Parts: sequence; C-alpha cells; structure tokens
Amino acid sequence: MKQNIAVAIDGPAGSGKSTVAKEIAKKLGILYIDTGAMYRSVAFACMKQGVVLENETAVLAVLEHLDMKILPQTGGQHIFLYGEDVTEKIRTQEIGAGASVVAAYSKVREKLVEIQQQLSKAHDVIMDGRDIGTKVLPDAQVKIYLDASVSERAKRRLGELEAQGKQADLESVEKAIAQRDYQDMHREHSPLCKAEDVVVLDSTGLDIATVTEKILEIITEKTK
Repeated sequence: MKQNIAVAIDGPAGSGKSTVAKEIAKKLGILYIDTGAMYRSVAFACMKQGVVLENETAVLAVLEHLDMKILPQTGGQHIFLYGEDVTEKIRTQEIGAGASVVAAYSKVREKLVEIQQQLSKAHDVIMDGRDIGTKVLPDAQVKIYLDASVSERAKRRLGELEAQGKQADLESVEKAIAQRDYQDMHREHSPLCKAEDVVVLDSTGLDIATVTEKILEIITEKTK
C-alpha cells in the first residue's frame, strides 16, 4: 500500500508558512491544510459567543458543541462554523492572538490534532503550524522549520493587514508578534520547537518564490 506523502512546516507567526505551503500544494498537486485556521476558528466561535478566552472551562464548553466543518480543496481549505463560511473572517490580528490563547489548552489541541491526523491518512498533505513535525505528523517524510526575524515578520504582517484595508502600525504589529512568539514557545502543551530531524530555513530577506523553490528541493531530496 502506497504511503501518503506528508510535509510538515513549522515556525513562528509571520514566517511565511501558509503562503509557501499553499504554493507548494499547487505545484505538487497535494492537499494544503492550514492548522492555524482551525485554532483561529475555535477562538472566533468563542469570541462570537462572548466567551473570555482565558477562561479554559468556558472555552471547552464551546468546544464540546462546536460545529466546525473543514472542506479540503487542492488549493487549500474552507472552514465552516455552524454552517457559515468563516475562512476570511478569521484572518484578523485579534483572532490570531486569540488562537494562541486557545491553542494552549490541551483538550483543544487533542480535538484538532485528531482531525488533522485523519486528513493526513486520507490524502497527500502539506500542513503548517507550530507542532506539526513534533506532535501532529511526527512520522512526516519532510519536516521544515521556517523562520525569519521579528522585524521582517512584522513588515510582512503589516502589509497583509494594509492589503485587507485594516489600520495598523509597525510598532504594534511587531510587539504583537513578539508576544505571540513568547506564548507559542512557552505554552505547556505542544510548544513551538524544532523537531530533531527538521531542516531549518531562515526566510529573512528572501521572497516567496525563492523560499518555495528551496523547500521543493528539500521535498524532492527527502521523498525520492
């Protein structure tokens, strides 16, 4: 029986994981799974219901009855909450910060990791997140840790926000990213860290096309 191809890309917020993973998925014709969007969706659902994200008990109560559906597509995925497509609505700085909070809860991670692993068994996949190579897909043939300096990542995120017509300033975005890094690296459950067999790639100063080609070369080498 043919083993499905699994590519894990981990790294901090704003390192370019999602953008690069989408490009690679298109080029290889495999399924891109945005795990961060799943955590954003949990945070979004809680915030819509007026739940304080720091209240773990309240978050888990929402999770127990969460109606979240993920529809895989070759170019990515669409996420539905209670029948509503929230794929674009969850892409805000506020929801991103909320995702970091709910992702620290072990029960949230257990539920979403189970969904992610089921998808990897059914498809050739590329996933990006914080703990893909260490927790979600520990047996992935290819593991990448994509990094970039805080200042570089802040400039990228600011550009994304401005493209969406949202107001922000570089200093506040940089501060938010640094705080997100600290939360992700110091949380109790599945913190952001490098797997032992990971290939580290620093994307500071590199464009998307260059990073994509470098990762494609790594994938070719690891899966041949």
